[in-house]
Amino acid sequence: MADGSPPPGSDAEPVDPASAVRPFLVTSGRVAPSPSGRTMPLETQVVATAEGLDALDRLAFEQHDIVAVCRLPQSLAEIAARLRLHLNVVRVLAEDLRAAGQLTVHVPDSGVVHDASVLRRVIDGLRAIPDARGALSDTD
Repeated sequence: MADGSPPPGSDAEPVDPASAVRPFLVTSGRVAPSPSGRTMPLETQVVATAEGLDALDRLAFEQHDIVAVCRLPQSLAEIAARLRLHLNVVRVLAEDLRAAGQLTVHVPDSGVVHDASVLRRVIDGLRAIPDARGALSDTD
């Protein structure tokens, strides 16, 4: 339901209500994480710096939450899911925190050539796992 409570007769656990603050207010209207307009991939790993952890009590709400959750390395996608924030909001705020020295950002190497045979082996391995009835998946 809209208030986060499950529908009547449902065994589902209640979900926290979504934030009423619009994403463009959190990012001051910015949609690109940096002036260059380049966005960080969703698998980008970020981790809080010592300076970021020291500044926790001085950070705004969402920035505080991002630095706090990044005590251990997290991907941008994980942060967005954990904090229930829009991915682009996390991208913009993570770039701000990186620029302030409060986060370290590790962008994956985009120049790596991807080997399709690895993906094929993963798919074949998943198909080799029996389903709940014990039958193997034979569809392509």
